Amino acid sequence: MFAMDEVFKALADASRRSLLDRLHLKNGQTLNELCEGLAMTRQAVTKHLVILEAANLVTAFKHGREKLHYLNPVPIHQIGERWIRKFERGKLTALSELKRQLEKRDE
Repeated sequence: MFAMDEVFKALADASRRSLLDRLHLKNGQTLNELCEGLAMTRQAVTKHLVILEAANLVTAFKHGREKLHYLNPVPIHQIGERWIRKFERGKLTALSELKRQLEKRDE
C-alpha cells in the first residue's frame, strides 16, 4: 500500500485537487493542456504534478514527443476503503436494523 501521508498531503492543496479534477474530466493531457485557463505558471503546474506523481495520484507516459498525464484513482479508492467506509458501517447497520423493525411492525 502506498504511503497515505503523501496522498493526504497532495490532496490538501486546492490547486492539486483542481488538476486532478481536470484529469478526471479528460485523462491523458499534456502539460500545456493542463495549464490552459489556469491562473498558475507552467512551473507551478509542473511542481504540483511532481507532488501528485510522488503520491501516485498521477502517472505520466511519453507518447512521441509529448508527455501525457493520467489520473490514478487507486490511492483515492484506498482512502475511501480505509477512512470512509469504516465510518459508514455503523450507519448502514442502524438503517438495516430500522428497516427490519419497520417490516416486522407492518406484518
